[in-house]
Formats: sequence, structure tokens, C-alpha cells
Amino acid sequence: MNSETKQCQNCRQSFVLEPEDFNFYEKIKVPPPTWCPACRCVRRMSWRNERSLYHRESLDGKDVITCFSPESGINIYDRDMWWSDKWDPLSYGVEYDFSQPFFLQYRKLLERVPMPALFLSRATNSDYCNHTGEAKNCYLSHACWKIEDSNYVTKCGEVRDSQDLLNTTDSELTYECISSTKIAHSFYVQNSENCTSSAFLYQCKGCNDCFGCTNLRGKSHYFFNQPYSKEEYENKVKEFDLGGYANVMKARQRFEELKLGTIRKYANLQKTDNTTGDNVAEANNCKECFDFWGGIRDCKFCINGGVHLNDSYDGYGIGETSELIYESVDTGANGSKFLFDIFVWGGVDV
Repeated sequence: MNSETKQCQNCRQSFVLEPEDFNFYEKIKVPPPTWCPACRCVRRMSWRNERSLYHRESLDGKDVITCFSPESGINIYDRDMWWSDKWDPLSYGVEYDFSQPFFLQYRKLLERVPMPALFLSRATNSDYCNHTGEAKNCYLSHACWKIEDSNYVTKCGEVRDSQDLLNTTDSELTYECISSTKIAHSFYVQNSENCTSSAFLYQCKGCNDCFGCTNLRGKSHYFFNQPYSKEEYENKVKEFDLGGYANVMKARQRFEELKLGTIRKYANLQKTDNTTGDNVAEANNCKECFDFWGGIRDCKFCINGGVHLNDSYDGYGIGETSELIYESVDTGANGSKFLFDIFVWGGVDV
């Protein structure tokens, strides 16, 4: 089958369907999309609220934190109540009327059946987190998977004892890190991998005890891209006295000036093959994917997630040992063929 150019029924711009796209839609038995990838993403994201939280009273009489506003029309249960067996969702069922539009009836059902106050599962002491799974002792952390003792982190996975992170994975004892993986005991690190005991790094790999450096590979005791002995390096770092905010900002300013003259990689892709997008690690044959990591292949138009995800299109926050996911949000966690789902974990052909 050849490529085909279509006009988006929403924005009226042209977009192209490639042969592999038709193969995927045939595999899951759905018609090709009539909206372009960007409009499909906007439509999908209208179902997700990560960070706006509200005080409300739940149906079981508790004052809870929730992502559903009082004006939403959505009934809510306290998170633990929702996950319990103390209520029966089937009791809210209604007869389907084939003479009425499907989506109008589905909306009414959504308003009838209680939702969890927050999309937070297998979590302990993490009441202010949302769209996060397997969290322990975390605060205001969103769109994360398997995090512990961490605050203010977003789109992170396998993170421990850290704070103020974005798109950072498999790391611990980190602060102010962006789009990095396997970082330990470090802060102000961006687009780096396998670095320890360092600060102010950009596009570095396999470095330890480095400060204010860019584009280094396998280096130790470098200070603003200059090599020093261990003793000289430690004295240089001490001169900044990072125990005070003003000195941290001084170091950061010097680092930002160094970054201005740094040759930059076209995209932050680590251990990838035949992959396009940004902030992607360990991926094969993935196109237009962003903030993805953890052994993924044959995916397209996906954002945030991954972790052993195969053969999936158009998703946000999807993955964890799953395949054949399409037009879904927060879906996966061991299963196959999830279509048009929101917060569905486990199962086949859902």
C-alpha cells in the first residue's frame, strides 16, 4: 500500500498516512484517522488534567483532593474507597438506547459512575500526586511511574530521593535534572546519562565528579571542561560555596554562558535506532515519540511512558509491558489491544 495524503477534518491541514500506518490500523481493525496527529493529540489531552487540583467532598463524605472541579459534573469517591470492593459499579448501569447518539449516552454514564478523586494507583502517602502509579512518600508529582521519596517531579520513572525533575529516569539523589537517565547524587543536569557526583552538566555521558561541563564522555574531575587533579578539582568546587543561593546562581550563570557555545545534538535520543522525536531512550523504530523510555519499539505519535511497549499509536502515559494501544491515556500495565481508553490497567481487547 502506498502513502496517502489526507486533509484533517478539524484544522483542514494536510497530513500523510504511511504504509506502516495502514498496516497498524488493519492489525487493530479500526479505520484510518480523519484528524491529523496534532489535532488528535489535542483531543486526547482534553481528557487529562494533571496539575489542577481541587478540594471537594466525595460521595462517601470525605474532604478530598481531586483533579475534577466542582463544575465538572463528575461524581467522585475517595481514592481508597474507589479501589475497594465496598461499592458496585454495575449498580450504576443503564440500558443502552440505540435510537440515541452513543456519545451523549456515554457522557451521562460518565457523570453517573463515580470516578477516583485522583488517578493514583498502588500509592502510599502520596495524596497530592496525580496520574502516577507505584508511588511512595511523594508530593506534587505527576505523570510518573515507580517513584519514591520524591517531590515536584514530572514525567519521571524509577526515581528515588529526588526533587524538581522533568523527564528523568532510573536516578536517585538528584535535584533540578531534565531529560536525563541513570543520574546519581547530582544536580542541575540536562540531557545526560550515567553520571554521578556531578553538577551543572549538559549532554555528558559516563562522567563522575565533574562540575560545569558540556559534551564530555567518560571523564572525571573536570571543572568547566578543564581537567584537574582530584585535589585541585575539590578545591575549585569549594570556591563556589554552593551552600548559599547567590553562589548557586553565580555558578549557574557561568554554566549557561558555557552552554551558549556548545555544539548541540539535534535531539536527545539515547540508545535508539530508526527513531524520531525528542527525549527518547532505548527505542527501536519509533516515530514522532517524546518523553519515552525503557525498551520500546514500533510506536508512533506517543508521549510520556514506554517501558516495554510495542506496536502502539497515539497515546499519552501508556506502556509498562503492553502492546497494540491506540488513542489512549494512562493505559497499559500488562495487556494487549487497548483502544480509546483512559486509565485502564491490564486486560486484553478492551
